[in-house]
Amino acid sequence: MIAPGMLLLFLSNSPSFLSLFLCAIGTVSIMIRPRLNLFSALRTPPVRRSFATEARLTSDHVRVVEVGPRDGLQNEKKSIPLETKLQLIEKLAKTGVTTIEAGSFVPAKWVPQMASTAEICEHLLKTPPQSPSTIAYNYLVPNVRGLENLIKVMDATGVPAGTSSSQSATTTEISLFAAATEAFSKANTNCTIDESLERIRPIVALAKTKDIRVRGYVSVALGCPYEGPDVPPAKVADITATLLEMGADEVSVADTTGMGTAPRTMELLQALKAAGIANNDLALHFHDTYGQALVNTIVGLEHGVRIFDSSVGGLGGCPYSKGATGNVSTEDLVHTLHSLGMHTGISLDEMSRIGAWISGELGRANESRAGKATMARLEGKC
Repeated sequence: MIAPGMLLLFLSNSPSFLSLFLCAIGTVSIMIRPRLNLFSALRTPPVRRSFATEARLTSDHVRVVEVGPRDGLQNEKKSIPLETKLQLIEKLAKTGVTTIEAGSFVPAKWVPQMASTAEICEHLLKTPPQSPSTIAYNYLVPNVRGLENLIKVMDATGVPAGTSSSQSATTTEISLFAAATEAFSKANTNCTIDESLERIRPIVALAKTKDIRVRGYVSVALGCPYEGPDVPPAKVADITATLLEMGADEVSVADTTGMGTAPRTMELLQALKAAGIANNDLALHFHDTYGQALVNTIVGLEHGVRIFDSSVGGLGGCPYSKGATGNVSTEDLVHTLHSLGMHTGISLDEMSRIGAWISGELGRANESRAGKATMARLEGKC
């Protein structure tokens, strides 16, 4: 008998085949109740502590965090016009997604593609895009100065930090980055892990005084371009717990290099749970470098995680991790989640149209298989 994990690894290259497989073994009906049962033999001991900050998510709802406008575009070589970035965000806002990474308040010399973030933020505050639901616009801030620059934009537009725009149900949030390995931390932020956490502490403190929600990231959690694939899960759990203890409202654990596999993802999730980290406070961020992002997503679903990051059209990479290709595409993620009976509130058709459009604007291939198949259907080609 073939182990479920091996079947998942084989079937991961096709969301449709994966859906049929899950339906065949009767797990879809299980999933929309408490959880999947694909890895029932792997269970974890009771948690010792909890940092939960939100009401428990319903078991069949998944919040998808769209990272395309920030993580997806930051590594593009060709300069992208401000108007194109704004169009992308405005189009995404109409799909039903509720969290969008809109930019980074980082020095232009670090990430030139993010040089227009202040203008994007100002535009979104003054003229919020139409959307079917409340939208949280998230901005990466690398240091206190970055957050201060964000607050200046908010104050200048007459929208106090931590409040919703008067024209639409939108909020402004920040994200912060730490790394799970010393080598990556040194390459990315020129400091040790402990030093980076100490730099983050005053950022969180300032955000809390302004009632701004904070999202933490732990990069290279399942593999490092400098130290290899064997990142200690306990180290990732310790950093995640530290960020939550500081006051982060949520931490996204990122497979920045795409080295993650189903067994190692489960091992990491078990370590996080053993450290007392609640699923409510946890998001997963997968790259599809080795074609394992959807497999790892299902492992996360089985574990009870209900927040996942993705990028329209599979845009993205990491400027500090050579060879790490794009994030899992939002279209592929949404297609898979819907096939499993989960609810996202996102229109796959609209997201697929956006993926095709932005890929054309950037002059690059559309990396989403579900998106391309959906467009073929919409255009009557299949």
